[in-house]
Amino acid sequence: MPSISSPQLSLAVYTVTFVTGLPLNLLAFCVFVVKARRRLLPADVLLLNLTVSDLVLLAFLPIRIAEASWEMKWKMPDFLCPLSGLLFFSSIYLTTLSLTGVSVDRYLSVAFPLRYKARRRPSYAMVAVALFWVAAFSHCSVVYVVQYQARGNDTAGNLTRCYATFTDHQLAVLLPVRLEMFLVLFCLPLGITAFCYTRFIIIIRSLPLVSLRRKRRAIGLVAATFLLFLVCFTPFNISHVVGYVENKSPEWRVYVLLLSTFNASLDPIIFYFSSSSFQKICLECLQATWEKLQLGRLCPGVWMEATENVATEDSQMVQ
Repeated sequence: MPSISSPQLSLAVYTVTFVTGLPLNLLAFCVFVVKARRRLLPADVLLLNLTVSDLVLLAFLPIRIAEASWEMKWKMPDFLCPLSGLLFFSSIYLTTLSLTGVSVDRYLSVAFPLRYKARRRPSYAMVAVALFWVAAFSHCSVVYVVQYQARGNDTAGNLTRCYATFTDHQLAVLLPVRLEMFLVLFCLPLGITAFCYTRFIIIIRSLPLVSLRRKRRAIGLVAATFLLFLVCFTPFNISHVVGYVENKSPEWRVYVLLLSTFNASLDPIIFYFSSSSFQKICLECLQATWEKLQLGRLCPGVWMEATENVATEDSQMVQ
Protein backbone atom coordinates (compact mmCIF):
# COMPACT_ATOMS: atom_id res chain seq x y z
CA MET A 1 0.00 0.00 0.00
CA PRO A 2 1.62 3.30 -1.04
CA SER A 3 2.37 5.75 1.76
CA ILE A 4 0.95 9.27 1.77
CA SER A 5 3.61 11.83 0.93
CA SER A 6 4.08 15.06 2.85
CA PRO A 7 2.53 17.26 0.10
CA GLN A 8 -0.50 14.98 -0.21
CA LEU A 9 -1.12 14.91 3.54
CA SER A 10 -0.57 18.66 3.83
CA LEU A 11 -2.98 19.30 0.98
CA ALA A 12 -5.65 17.13 2.60
CA VAL A 13 -5.31 18.66 6.08
CA TYR A 14 -5.07 22.25 4.82
CA THR A 15 -8.13 21.78 2.61
CA VAL A 16 -10.24 20.21 5.35
CA THR A 17 -9.15 22.90 7.81
CA PHE A 18 -10.04 25.68 5.38
CA VAL A 19 -13.42 24.22 4.35
CA THR A 20 -14.53 23.55 7.94
CA GLY A 21 -12.68 26.27 9.81
CA LEU A 22 -13.66 29.28 7.74
CA PRO A 23 -17.48 29.05 8.13
CA LEU A 24 -17.20 27.99 11.78
CA ASN A 25 -14.90 30.89 12.68
CA LEU A 26 -16.97 33.39 10.72
CA LEU A 27 -20.02 32.23 12.65
CA ALA A 28 -18.08 32.50 15.92
CA PHE A 29 -16.94 36.00 14.95
CA CYS A 30 -20.56 37.06 14.34
CA VAL A 31 -21.60 35.59 17.69
CA PHE A 32 -18.91 37.49 19.58
CA VAL A 33 -19.84 40.72 17.80
CA VAL A 34 -23.45 40.23 18.93
CA LYS A 35 -22.31 39.45 22.48
CA ALA A 36 -20.07 42.54 22.48
CA ARG A 37 -23.06 44.73 21.59
CA ARG A 38 -25.06 43.35 24.50
CA ARG A 39 -22.36 43.11 27.16
CA LEU A 40 -18.61 42.88 26.60
CA LEU A 41 -16.70 40.72 29.07
CA PRO A 42 -12.92 40.12 29.27
CA ALA A 43 -13.44 36.50 28.22
CA ASP A 44 -15.29 37.69 25.10
CA VAL A 45 -12.34 39.92 24.17
CA LEU A 46 -9.93 36.99 24.52
CA LEU A 47 -12.15 34.58 22.59
CA LEU A 48 -12.75 37.17 19.88
CA ASN A 49 -8.99 37.59 19.55
CA LEU A 50 -8.67 33.81 19.31
CA THR A 51 -11.23 33.82 16.51
CA VAL A 52 -9.45 36.65 14.68
CA SER A 53 -6.12 34.81 14.91
CA ASP A 54 -7.76 31.69 13.45
CA LEU A 55 -9.27 33.77 10.64
CA VAL A 56 -5.83 35.25 9.86
CA LEU A 57 -4.43 31.74 9.57
CA LEU A 58 -7.34 30.64 7.40
CA ALA A 59 -7.02 33.71 5.17
CA PHE A 60 -3.50 32.69 4.16
CA LEU A 61 -4.19 28.97 4.13
CA PRO A 62 -5.00 28.96 0.36
CA ILE A 63 -1.34 29.85 -0.21
CA ARG A 64 -0.34 26.73 1.72
CA ILE A 65 -2.90 24.70 -0.21
CA ALA A 66 -1.48 25.92 -3.53
CA GLU A 67 2.08 25.20 -2.37
CA ALA A 68 1.13 21.66 -1.33
CA SER A 69 -0.62 21.06 -4.66
CA TRP A 70 2.66 22.03 -6.40
CA GLU A 71 4.59 19.38 -4.42
CA MET A 72 5.87 22.05 -1.98
CA LYS A 73 7.52 24.03 -4.79
CA TRP A 74 7.16 27.81 -4.56
CA LYS A 75 5.58 29.33 -7.69
CA MET A 76 4.19 32.55 -6.26
CA PRO A 77 5.80 36.00 -5.90
CA ASP A 78 8.76 35.94 -3.52
CA PHE A 79 7.33 38.56 -1.14
CA LEU A 80 4.38 36.30 -0.29
CA CYS A 81 6.68 33.69 1.27
CA PRO A 82 7.84 35.68 4.33
CA LEU A 83 4.53 37.55 4.59
CA SER A 84 2.42 34.39 4.67
CA GLY A 85 4.94 32.74 7.00
CA LEU A 86 4.86 35.67 9.43
CA LEU A 87 1.06 35.72 9.64
CA PHE A 88 0.75 31.93 9.63
CA PHE A 89 3.15 31.28 12.51
CA SER A 90 2.07 34.40 14.43
CA SER A 91 -1.53 33.21 14.40
CA ILE A 92 -0.45 29.89 15.93
CA TYR A 93 1.18 31.62 18.89
CA LEU A 94 -1.66 34.12 19.18
CA THR A 95 -3.88 31.09 19.71
CA THR A 96 -1.72 29.67 22.52
CA LEU A 97 -1.50 33.06 24.22
CA SER A 98 -5.26 33.65 23.90
CA LEU A 99 -6.02 30.21 25.35
CA THR A 100 -3.74 31.07 28.26
CA GLY A 101 -5.59 34.32 28.81
CA VAL A 102 -8.90 32.45 28.86
CA SER A 103 -7.54 30.02 31.45
CA VAL A 104 -6.48 32.93 33.69
CA ASP A 105 -9.92 34.53 33.36
CA ARG A 106 -11.67 31.28 34.28
CA TYR A 107 -9.40 30.69 37.27
CA LEU A 108 -9.84 34.19 38.67
CA SER A 109 -13.62 33.92 38.18
CA VAL A 110 -13.87 30.94 40.54
CA ALA A 111 -10.95 31.71 42.88
CA PHE A 112 -11.90 35.33 43.59
CA PRO A 113 -15.49 35.64 42.30
CA LEU A 114 -16.56 38.83 44.07
CA ARG A 115 -13.27 40.70 43.92
CA TYR A 116 -12.59 39.77 40.30
CA LYS A 117 -16.14 40.55 39.17
CA ALA A 118 -15.87 44.02 40.71
CA ARG A 119 -12.51 44.81 39.11
CA ARG A 120 -12.46 43.03 35.77
CA ARG A 121 -12.62 45.34 32.77
CA PRO A 122 -12.66 44.58 29.04
CA SER A 123 -9.92 47.20 28.67
CA TYR A 124 -7.54 45.00 30.67
CA ALA A 125 -8.17 42.13 28.27
CA MET A 126 -7.60 44.48 25.31
CA VAL A 127 -4.20 45.46 26.72
CA ALA A 128 -3.35 41.76 27.12
CA VAL A 129 -4.42 41.09 23.53
CA ALA A 130 -2.21 43.93 22.27
CA LEU A 131 0.75 42.43 24.16
CA PHE A 132 -0.04 39.02 22.64
CA TRP A 133 0.19 40.47 19.13
CA VAL A 134 3.46 42.26 19.88
CA ALA A 135 5.01 39.10 21.38
CA ALA A 136 3.87 36.84 18.54
CA PHE A 137 4.83 39.14 15.66
CA SER A 138 8.17 40.18 17.16
CA HIS A 139 9.29 36.57 17.52
CA CYS A 140 7.87 35.32 14.23
CA SER A 141 9.49 38.18 12.32
CA VAL A 142 12.51 35.88 12.23
CA VAL A 143 10.89 34.60 9.02
CA TYR A 144 11.85 37.90 7.36
CA VAL A 145 15.33 37.89 8.91
CA VAL A 146 16.06 34.41 7.60
CA GLN A 147 14.47 35.19 4.24
CA TYR A 148 16.98 37.96 3.53
CA GLN A 149 20.01 36.57 5.34
CA ALA A 150 21.52 35.36 2.08
CA ARG A 151 20.67 35.81 -1.55
CA GLY A 152 20.69 33.20 -4.26
CA ASN A 153 19.42 30.21 -2.26
CA ASP A 154 16.06 28.62 -1.66
CA THR A 155 15.03 31.08 1.02
CA ALA A 156 15.84 34.35 -0.71
CA GLY A 157 15.76 35.40 -4.31
CA ASN A 158 14.41 33.15 -7.07
CA LEU A 159 12.63 30.95 -4.57
CA THR A 160 12.05 27.30 -5.34
CA ARG A 161 10.90 26.37 -1.81
CA CYS A 162 9.48 28.59 0.90
CA TYR A 163 10.97 28.51 4.40
CA ALA A 164 12.03 24.88 4.03
CA THR A 165 15.80 24.70 3.42
CA PHE A 166 18.40 26.83 5.18
CA THR A 167 22.12 27.54 5.07
CA ASP A 168 24.33 27.13 8.14
CA HIS A 169 24.41 30.91 8.52
CA GLN A 170 20.62 31.07 8.49
CA LEU A 171 20.31 28.20 10.97
CA ALA A 172 22.64 30.07 13.34
CA VAL A 173 20.00 32.81 13.50
CA LEU A 174 16.85 30.72 13.22
CA LEU A 175 17.42 27.89 15.71
CA PRO A 176 18.12 30.04 18.81
CA VAL A 177 15.03 32.13 18.07
CA ARG A 178 12.93 28.98 17.75
CA LEU A 179 14.27 27.79 21.11
CA GLU A 180 13.31 31.12 22.66
CA MET A 181 9.83 30.79 21.12
CA PHE A 182 9.55 27.34 22.72
CA LEU A 183 10.40 28.78 26.15
CA VAL A 184 8.58 32.13 26.02
CA LEU A 185 5.59 31.49 23.75
CA PHE A 186 4.90 27.87 24.67
CA CYS A 187 6.41 26.71 27.99
CA LEU A 188 5.43 29.83 29.89
CA PRO A 189 1.81 29.85 28.59
CA LEU A 190 1.61 26.08 29.12
CA GLY A 191 2.74 26.40 32.73
CA ILE A 192 0.27 29.20 33.43
CA THR A 193 -2.57 27.30 31.75
CA ALA A 194 -1.77 24.10 33.64
CA PHE A 195 -1.72 25.95 36.97
CA CYS A 196 -4.96 27.85 36.29
CA TYR A 197 -6.92 24.81 35.15
CA THR A 198 -5.60 22.61 37.95
CA ARG A 199 -6.68 25.18 40.54
CA PHE A 200 -9.97 25.67 38.67
CA ILE A 201 -10.79 21.96 38.91
CA ILE A 202 -9.83 21.79 42.60
CA ILE A 203 -11.98 24.80 43.46
CA ILE A 204 -14.96 23.66 41.38
CA ARG A 205 -14.93 20.21 43.00
CA SER A 206 -14.95 21.78 46.47
CA LEU A 207 -17.96 24.03 45.90
CA PRO A 208 -20.93 22.58 47.86
CA LEU A 209 -23.69 24.63 46.23
CA VAL A 210 -22.83 23.66 42.64
CA SER A 211 -24.63 20.61 41.24
CA LEU A 212 -22.65 17.55 40.22
CA ARG A 213 -23.85 17.96 36.64
CA ARG A 214 -22.50 21.52 36.41
CA LYS A 215 -19.23 20.46 38.03
CA ARG A 216 -18.74 17.68 35.49
CA ARG A 217 -19.57 20.02 32.62
CA ALA A 218 -17.10 22.68 33.78
CA ILE A 219 -14.32 20.18 34.47
CA GLY A 220 -14.92 18.44 31.15
CA LEU A 221 -14.72 21.74 29.32
CA VAL A 222 -11.40 22.84 30.80
CA ALA A 223 -9.98 19.33 30.42
CA ALA A 224 -10.92 19.30 26.72
CA THR A 225 -9.47 22.78 26.21
CA PHE A 226 -6.19 21.87 27.90
CA LEU A 227 -5.98 18.58 25.98
CA LEU A 228 -6.48 20.52 22.76
CA PHE A 229 -3.66 22.85 23.80
CA LEU A 230 -1.31 19.92 24.41
CA VAL A 231 -2.14 17.85 21.34
CA CYS A 232 -2.18 20.68 18.80
CA PHE A 233 0.82 22.72 19.94
CA THR A 234 3.23 20.50 21.90
CA PRO A 235 4.65 18.46 18.97
CA PHE A 236 5.26 21.58 16.85
CA ASN A 237 7.09 23.33 19.68
CA ILE A 238 9.13 20.25 20.55
CA SER A 239 10.46 20.40 17.00
CA HIS A 240 12.12 23.70 17.98
CA VAL A 241 14.08 21.96 20.74
CA VAL A 242 15.00 18.99 18.56
CA GLY A 243 16.13 21.32 15.80
CA TYR A 244 18.32 23.29 18.21
CA VAL A 245 19.93 20.12 19.60
CA GLU A 246 20.51 18.57 16.16
CA ASN A 247 21.48 21.93 14.60
CA LYS A 248 19.01 21.50 11.75
CA SER A 249 15.36 21.99 10.93
CA PRO A 250 13.67 18.58 11.50
CA GLU A 251 12.14 17.04 8.40
CA TRP A 252 9.11 15.78 10.40
CA ARG A 253 8.29 19.35 11.44
CA VAL A 254 5.93 19.66 8.46
CA TYR A 255 3.73 16.88 9.88
CA VAL A 256 3.36 18.26 13.41
CA LEU A 257 2.62 21.69 11.96
CA LEU A 258 -0.56 20.17 10.54
CA LEU A 259 -1.88 19.58 14.07
CA SER A 260 -1.42 23.25 14.94
CA THR A 261 -3.13 24.23 11.71
CA PHE A 262 -6.13 21.96 12.25
CA ASN A 263 -6.71 23.61 15.63
CA ALA A 264 -8.39 26.47 13.72
CA SER A 265 -11.30 24.12 13.00
CA LEU A 266 -11.54 22.89 16.59
CA ASP A 267 -11.60 26.21 18.46
CA PRO A 268 -15.18 27.17 17.44
CA ILE A 269 -16.42 23.78 18.62
CA ILE A 270 -14.89 24.42 22.04
CA PHE A 271 -16.58 27.85 22.05
CA TYR A 272 -19.96 26.28 21.30
CA PHE A 273 -19.86 23.89 24.24
CA SER A 274 -18.22 26.38 26.61
CA SER A 275 -21.18 28.70 27.00
CA SER A 276 -24.94 28.36 26.86
CA SER A 277 -25.20 32.01 25.81
CA PHE A 278 -22.84 31.29 22.92
CA GLN A 279 -25.05 28.39 21.84
CA LYS A 280 -28.15 30.56 22.04
CA ILE A 281 -26.69 33.44 20.03
CA CYS A 282 -25.17 31.00 17.54
CA LEU A 283 -28.56 29.43 16.88
CA GLU A 284 -30.14 32.89 16.62
CA CYS A 285 -27.56 33.94 14.02
CA LEU A 286 -28.06 30.75 12.02
CA GLN A 287 -31.84 31.10 12.16
CA ALA A 288 -31.73 34.76 11.13
CA THR A 289 -29.36 33.98 8.25
CA TRP A 290 -31.54 31.10 7.07
CA GLU A 291 -34.70 33.21 7.21
CA LYS A 292 -33.05 35.99 5.21
CA LEU A 293 -31.80 33.54 2.60
CA GLN A 294 -35.20 31.89 2.32
CA LEU A 295 -37.06 35.20 2.14
CA GLY A 296 -34.65 36.61 -0.41
CA ARG A 297 -34.89 33.47 -2.55
CA LEU A 298 -38.65 32.99 -2.40
CA CYS A 299 -39.84 36.61 -2.23
CA PRO A 300 -37.06 38.95 -3.39
CA GLY A 301 -39.45 41.90 -3.63
CA VAL A 302 -40.73 41.38 -0.09
CA TRP A 303 -37.14 41.08 1.17
CA MET A 304 -36.14 44.37 -0.42
CA GLU A 305 -39.23 46.10 1.01
CA ALA A 306 -38.55 44.70 4.49
CA THR A 307 -34.96 45.89 4.32
CA GLU A 308 -36.07 49.39 3.35
CA ASN A 309 -38.63 49.44 6.19
CA VAL A 310 -35.96 48.46 8.73
CA ALA A 311 -33.64 51.18 7.42
CA THR A 312 -36.46 53.75 7.68
CA GLU A 313 -37.29 52.73 11.24
CA ASP A 314 -33.61 52.93 12.24
CA SER A 315 -33.29 56.43 10.81
CA GLN A 316 -36.43 57.55 12.66
CA MET A 317 -35.09 56.17 15.93
CA VAL A 318 -31.83 58.06 15.45
CA GLN A 319 -33.77 61.28 14.84
